[in-house]
Amino acid sequence: MADISCDIVVVGAGVLGLCVAGELASRGRDVRVIDPGEPNASSVAAGMIAPAAEILLDRPGGDVATLFREAAALWPDLAAVRGILLNSTPAEWAGEDRQAAAALLADHGFETVWEAGRLHLPSDVRLDPAQALAALAHSIGTPILPQRLLRMARTAAGWRLQVEDGAIDADAVVMANGTAGPVPGLPDAVGEVLTRVSPIAGQIGRVARPLTDRVVRGDGAYVVPGAGGNTLIGATMVEGERHPVPDRAASQTLVRAAEALLGRAIGDDVEWRVGVRGASPDGLPMAGPTREPAIHVALAPRRNGWLLGPMVAKVVADGIEGRPRDRYAAAFDPLRFSSQAG
Repeated sequence: MADISCDIVVVGAGVLGLCVAGELASRGRDVRVIDPGEPNASSVAAGMIAPAAEILLDRPGGDVATLFREAAALWPDLAAVRGILLNSTPAEWAGEDRQAAAALLADHGFETVWEAGRLHLPSDVRLDPAQALAALAHSIGTPILPQRLLRMARTAAGWRLQVEDGAIDADAVVMANGTAGPVPGLPDAVGEVLTRVSPIAGQIGRVARPLTDRVVRGDGAYVVPGAGGNTLIGATMVEGERHPVPDRAASQTLVRAAEALLGRAIGDDVEWRVGVRGASPDGLPMAGPTREPAIHVALAPRRNGWLLGPMVAKVVADGIEGRPRDRYAAAFDPLRFSSQAG
């Protein structure tokens, strides 16, 4: 790879990195994305855009519920522009007390639909992560560079990123590298932000046959129609774990929980994978400018990378362009946990 220069380098090709890169490209910026090409949490995920289910699972406050609902509302337009195929079949909530679930969601402004005794969530849709990642990558206008970031150095104009096969000079850098952490040359002020990203391992299984025509969720598991007639079963959340190795006991627990949701046997022919997500102390992303000039971050969406990707992209792009902060920029402020905050 010959040395190149551009306006902005995005480090990481998960959903946050690609959403940010696509948003910046749509604003006329010359963007390059670098990524070593290994599986990431976005590619392992089930591709659910599920604001209502997140409310039922975590019971956050009203502000977070509104944030999730408005983040999901950004997806139809983005999908149409980027060529992402959304499956709008509503998810089904199959938890034990569905009446109470419907009441809670109504309190937070979510629509629910009862059909034959089943509780459907019209706000909760899905996509195929592989197709969506490919469409997002295409929207950038330049190929993803299959490179690992080795070190960084400040220049008169911005930053030089040393990669495996050369170097990239950029006016600004967006760190969207998941749980990878700091690299040599990254200023300590930014390294402090990155070290606040905690890993969470999530185990998900694939069954090579269809088991449901819609997402079915409950308190302990979900079952999702996958691409090509497959079915996905998930998912664990093991905090502090960054080693993607399936756990046999967890696999059995997930299968039993999925069988309870479906009311039918699944069997043992399940292929298991593990992705490692990043999470902040309060569960919301860290996205926006750091105190280091020209370095921004898009990190730590917990299990909501697909849900929050478009919203994170706007916050980061606005920060790079120095636009007025919208009402979610403070919620995502990467300095909110830091000794630098204030």
